Amino acid sequence: MDTLNILYLVGALLIFASIMASTLSARLGVPLLLLFLMVGMLAGEQGILGIEFSQYGIANFVGQAALACILLDGGLRTSFKSFRVGLKPAVTLATWGVLATVMILGVFVTWLLDVDWRFGLLMAAIVGSTDAAAVFSLLRNGGVKLNDRVQATLELESGANDPLAILLVTGLIALNVDPAGQTVFGFLILLFQQLSFGLGMGLLFGYLLSRLLPKIHLAEGMYAILILSAGLSVFAATNLIGGSGFLAVYLTGVMIGNYKVRSTEHVMRVMDSFAWLSQAVLFVVLGLLVTPSNVINVWHYSVAIAAFMIFVARPIAVYTSVKPFKFKDREIGFISWVGLRGAVPITLAILPVMAGIDNAFMLFDIAFGVVVLSLILQGTTIPIMANLFKVRIPTNDDPKEEHEVWVSDKASITLYEFEVQSGAFAIGRHPMDISKRISSDEISVFALVRRQRIVVVDEDTKLKFGDSVWYAMRGDHARKIAKIFNDTTLDRKAIDDFYGDWLLSPSVKLGDLPFFTAMMQSESLVDSLQSDPKDSPKSMWEQTVAEYVTGNLGTALVSGDTVAINDEWSLVIKEMDGKGKLRTIGLKRQEQPI
Repeated sequence: MDTLNILYLVGALLIFASIMASTLSARLGVPLLLLFLMVGMLAGEQGILGIEFSQYGIANFVGQAALACILLDGGLRTSFKSFRVGLKPAVTLATWGVLATVMILGVFVTWLLDVDWRFGLLMAAIVGSTDAAAVFSLLRNGGVKLNDRVQATLELESGANDPLAILLVTGLIALNVDPAGQTVFGFLILLFQQLSFGLGMGLLFGYLLSRLLPKIHLAEGMYAILILSAGLSVFAATNLIGGSGFLAVYLTGVMIGNYKVRSTEHVMRVMDSFAWLSQAVLFVVLGLLVTPSNVINVWHYSVAIAAFMIFVARPIAVYTSVKPFKFKDREIGFISWVGLRGAVPITLAILPVMAGIDNAFMLFDIAFGVVVLSLILQGTTIPIMANLFKVRIPTNDDPKEEHEVWVSDKASITLYEFEVQSGAFAIGRHPMDISKRISSDEISVFALVRRQRIVVVDEDTKLKFGDSVWYAMRGDHARKIAKIFNDTTLDRKAIDDFYGDWLLSPSVKLGDLPFFTAMMQSESLVDSLQSDPKDSPKSMWEQTVAEYVTGNLGTALVSGDTVAINDEWSLVIKEMDGKGKLRTIGLKRQEQPI
């Protein structure tokens, strides 16, 4: 009994320490997942507590279950809007991108380690895919608003590339153990089986579960447990029939999360806790499993492999994958950089150890080193690289918090919190006057919080800096309200610098804009700028702004996309509606060199 209680105590304290360490994450600029790993390592056999843990089977069990939970939660929070702008490039990255990374990196590893090519490819396959836990955590909680196309592509890639990576590792383990028994045709059949069964099971059971939720009535906390148990069942069942359980559980989450019903609110709230618990447990266990001295012994291999993967293999794979989809070079550069490695490579590195492959422990130690380097180098520099590659979108239209409250099985009201920023338009105004400027019928004041206390709103109430106002809303008005609360001088300057000083309707014609009158009068300039008549039935000046932008981009539009009119003027997409149609476009004048 004492032993059992000691296990409970140590396990609980490790998780507690991991969560407390998360408070340092933002201050130190260190990825939270790396802190979880460090807690596990400090508690391990060469750490403070000296816990000896070498149960690779248990670690694999924990890893598979935790990754399934993380992918389920990631799917629940993936909007169908992401598929509109990122599905095709993400699928290409999850297939050809993984293969290209493994082949290029495999050649380098074979040369570097001076090993058989099968062993080199196995090492490359272990670290060849991006990690959903790392990508979801750092992109969604990193405080950086990215170009929607880039964010959707990265998130969908991380959720969809695990099946091929796992299949490659499994196949290459078999190739190392029994080279004569493996064929290319058999591998392709297995790949098709994994993807097709995973896709079919995920869509089927995701659809069924999304339709089941509205028909049952449970205690609030039970909905998430129901979905988690169902998701793990889909994961296990798909694996049993030879499909990809990871792909199936991710798609199950996508189908449920995009079918909004009353119970979905409870699911999302509790699943967030499950996902964080899964990440904490997974990374602490993996930290316990590793022996730091062994990782240090092969650190030079880890550095070389990580550097080659980050600066050579990943960029080539990304460029060849997404360039056909009209991605800009700066977008490709950022996607290449955010090829985060995390729990998946370490979990995959356990499989060769369990299979008894020679030098498997070296593979594990190198993979662990690569993951740590990836989290340190790539994970800590996401905000810097987002600015460098110009994929960060300046914004002042996000509420501080939002909570959806379902008032019936089919109707909901959303509560939004807005905090009054220094210099904002909201200062000195009545909260109801602000809501009436937008919509008097669909917005009402729910609460006003000042210095952590609720203030009664009367006719003389005036907003002050630091106040928080909660509005209950029907309809899509949150962004307009947010601008009134968040629109500070610095924000306005950053947004004007990004989008330009003039906002245009998508339906206005370029020829109707007074800025271009002189250009239109110059026939030679018009001829040099207008598109080929064979390609466009309208001259440039007869086209609306929307037609000109759409025709020149040739891909799904997202906020932040820029189309040049000439060397002096450009159009920048500012707002899109939920269906991908243009709402507002900025006209930006480039600074001319003196």
